[in-house]
Amino acid sequence: MSAPARTPRPPRPRSRRPRWGLRLATGAACLVLVVSGIGHLLVRELESGIHRVDVFGSLDNRPKSGGGGINFLLVGTDGRDRITPREKALYRLGGAPCHCTDTIMLVHLSADHRRASVVSLPRDSYADIPAYTDATGKRHPTHPQKLNAAYAEGGPSLTVRTVEHLTGIHIDHYLEVDFTSFMKTVDVVGGVKICTARPLKDDHTGLDLPAGTHILGGGQALQYVRSRHIDVTSDLGRIQRQQRFLAAVIHQTTADGILLNPVKFNKVAGTLLGSVRADHGFGAADMVALGRAMNGLTPASSEFASVPVNLPGIPVKGVGSTLRWDRAKAERLFTTLREDRPLTVHHPKRPHAVPVDVDPGQVRVHVLNGTRTAGLARRADRALHATGFATTGSPADAATSDVRHTVIAYDPVWNRSVRSLAAALPGAKLRPVRRQGAVMQVTVGADYKGVQRVRAEEPHPGGKGIHAVTGDEVACP
Repeated sequence: MSAPARTPRPPRPRSRRPRWGLRLATGAACLVLVVSGIGHLLVRELESGIHRVDVFGSLDNRPKSGGGGINFLLVGTDGRDRITPREKALYRLGGAPCHCTDTIMLVHLSADHRRASVVSLPRDSYADIPAYTDATGKRHPTHPQKLNAAYAEGGPSLTVRTVEHLTGIHIDHYLEVDFTSFMKTVDVVGGVKICTARPLKDDHTGLDLPAGTHILGGGQALQYVRSRHIDVTSDLGRIQRQQRFLAAVIHQTTADGILLNPVKFNKVAGTLLGSVRADHGFGAADMVALGRAMNGLTPASSEFASVPVNLPGIPVKGVGSTLRWDRAKAERLFTTLREDRPLTVHHPKRPHAVPVDVDPGQVRVHVLNGTRTAGLARRADRALHATGFATTGSPADAATSDVRHTVIAYDPVWNRSVRSLAAALPGAKLRPVRRQGAVMQVTVGADYKGVQRVRAEEPHPGGKGIHAVTGDEVACP
């Protein structure tokens, strides 16, 4: 069976994407670096490294551009033609590419240039590919497919058209970033700091990270953003890890002054832009204007979301298992972007929440006062409840009032859950008690200083609102 027709490409290195994360991190990191830091004298020289592609020339019946702001479509394909044999073996990049997009993201830059909203579109999303004519002149009617197949069928132009059709959002610019440059760029910036509340191991990519904080070089970073066999969340969990990686990239590039240092910036941007593909309209003037306007981009002013989907996936004949979007929630999300409004609710600055493996809402806690300080157990109960734990709401006095160190008694069956509670009570001693049951018992001691805010590292969307987080919420403390 012959391969589907694709848009002809110029005979220079193609910017093909590896798996999932590369693109989120690479494409968006490229956008952050190019858009937030440019304004230096070498901008035109840097621009010359971008490979141009005709994306919008044949598009019609497009959504109106309204509400203000600028919308980028960032994609990553699974091309591996520039990966060396050693890298393929070391980072487990073997196998034949499907010539499709593994990562698709919308990035909205607000009209006031003070906010960047990143929305991930799951690659297995069910999509009606709009009717099109391929390079041979053959007409293809509208047909069902996975979203990532649009690139294989009709290249960047059909991908943009399909995304616009699904979202109702007008795409202003298109960016596609190279696989190899991702690893090189991570190395150029000195690695990227990533935190994980639990061990991450994926035999498919070779990722093997213990719980804690790590500085990932290019190769490890690639494994981190590609891994999808860590748990049952698959691609959805991978999207969340990619968002954390991008938040870390934004933090590092802004905190280290890369965007304001011409030498550092040109070195990093030159590495990235050497393999970028972009639409013809995204030129040096656009880069300079956006760079000057977005100089203040920070993790707190970046926000991340994924299109809400209905689980489990729905099989489609001839296509495979697809993810159907929750149309009501998805429409609220895209309407918010079209109207140039923030996805997140901005709260007054509060202490950083420590990421934990098990959602505190799943951890049941009973609090006892082991001191002579009246009302201490009730204060601790309220503080634990405020950070999300399922407290009993009926604190009491312990059998003794001379407890020096706070103690958490727990059934060893709940050894993962207790780590979430221990993170909220730094310094507390853990006491395993067999057959205690699901409720953990906290005996507050004289060393109690309060409760540390915690949050689930892998949050699960719920409710009627838009589930989104800001970069400072998911970056390392």
